[in-house]
Amino acid sequence: MYVRFPLSLRNVEDLLHERGIDVSHETVRVWWNKFGPLFATEIKKRRAEPGKNWSNWKWHLDEVFVRINGETHYLWRAIDHEGVVLEVFVTKRRNRNAALKFLRKTMKRYGSPKVVVTDKLRSYRAAMKEIGNEASQEMGHRLNNRAENSHQPFRRRERAMLKFRSAKTLQKFASIHVSIHNHFNHDRHLNRRDHFKESRSQALAEWRQPVA
Repeated sequence: MYVRFPLSLRNVEDLLHERGIDVSHETVRVWWNKFGPLFATEIKKRRAEPGKNWSNWKWHLDEVFVRINGETHYLWRAIDHEGVVLEVFVTKRRNRNAALKFLRKTMKRYGSPKVVVTDKLRSYRAAMKEIGNEASQEMGHRLNNRAENSHQPFRRRERAMLKFRSAKTLQKFASIHVSIHNHFNHDRHLNRRDHFKESRSQALAEWRQPVA
């Protein structure tokens, strides 16, 4: 429940108490630290199976400010043309080196995209110029709305968790959260109700296998 929904540790503790399970919120913290990465890894393996190809046609790149102990950090995010989050990456700076490291990490796993949509941050152009795919970059008003909207589930999580205490914790939770969010995200507003219900039931059945 903690990694799937925008709940605090104490919210989960209260929900479990209603179900007759008496545990501390600190126990829930230990559980997600131990099992969250295992769940995320298993989901990634299933999504990488034959027939579940990742698209490298168009990527949307964006970054958001995240405050950690009074210091500003940046959470970079890469999304494909269908809204699937490909990669998240935490840095202290938003310069060319940070953008270059983020791009190389994403391309190492998914290959080189044909089109990269970004905002007007100069770091993207400088990094892509060094990589050699500067010509594939696109910028424009509202072109990157898909990436900006993709930050909303994370922002809801951030508020529920009362922010983060370290960059390491942010990177770990963001990586786990996007894997599970991808698994349960079926574009409710785009699909017919019957198709959405079928996809949701299938996702829940697949989710119960690693959880069990």
